[in-house]
Amino acid sequence: MNNILCPTDLSATAMQGVTYAEIIATRLSSSISLLHVMDNKEKKADHSAKAKAELENQRALVSQAPVVMHIREGEFMHEITEESRAGHSLMVCSTHGIRGLRQSLFGTDIIKLVRKVAIPSLVVQKQSPRTNDFGTIVMPVAAHAEIDRLLDAVCLLAKSFGSTVHIYQLIRPGEKASEELERNKAHMAERLTAEAVPFKQVEEASKGFSVGFSWPTIEYAQRVGAGCIAIMSVASDEYRYIADAEKERLLTNEPGIPVLCAH
Repeated sequence: MNNILCPTDLSATAMQGVTYAEIIATRLSSSISLLHVMDNKEKKADHSAKAKAELENQRALVSQAPVVMHIREGEFMHEITEESRAGHSLMVCSTHGIRGLRQSLFGTDIIKLVRKVAIPSLVVQKQSPRTNDFGTIVMPVAAHAEIDRLLDAVCLLAKSFGSTVHIYQLIRPGEKASEELERNKAHMAERLTAEAVPFKQVEEASKGFSVGFSWPTIEYAQRVGAGCIAIMSVASDEYRYIADAEKERLLTNEPGIPVLCAH
């Protein structure tokens, strides 16, 4: 259960995910499963040998952790989802972003992928920093009933890197937080205390009218130099009607702050 699953489409952007898989695997003293799913174009052209060679090139760049390579054929989301059930502790992958050329792989479909896999995911971007000590993890308060799934991943990362978690709450004028959100906020603090993870609670007034939470969260994470933002990948009942767009903005954020998510 200590293995890191790292899907790759063999691009330079995907190599950023491999880099982060190595960073985390080194701290966890774990191994990496490097997975490439051949698309229809590769299969029709019989590029399996080329794919294996390119996968080997990415594997060769990992020097601090054992790596096992896997090449599969099929629909990429299905194959990755199936592999995620094979005893891995975390998935680490990169996204090409909403303007990427490979949107059918790790572009806009990234939100669908992290909701399907059976394990927490860390999503990085091409512009994410090459090194990251995850010194600060920003965790926005959320009203989800399954918040412990995200807390499990946050505690794993925080204890491995000695991180401080910022429990972040955006306060909008005239808006009262729901009972579910306040209950989760207290639970987050209790869980982090029990796990001996340093944390601070941050309440920040909204600087303008905004229905969503992504931009204020990204701006705050930039300001404190966060190593990642931790979110639930699925919508809470409170914000279901805007959740997909907001979560996609976080997963593909322009500053390149990695995003840890669970569902």
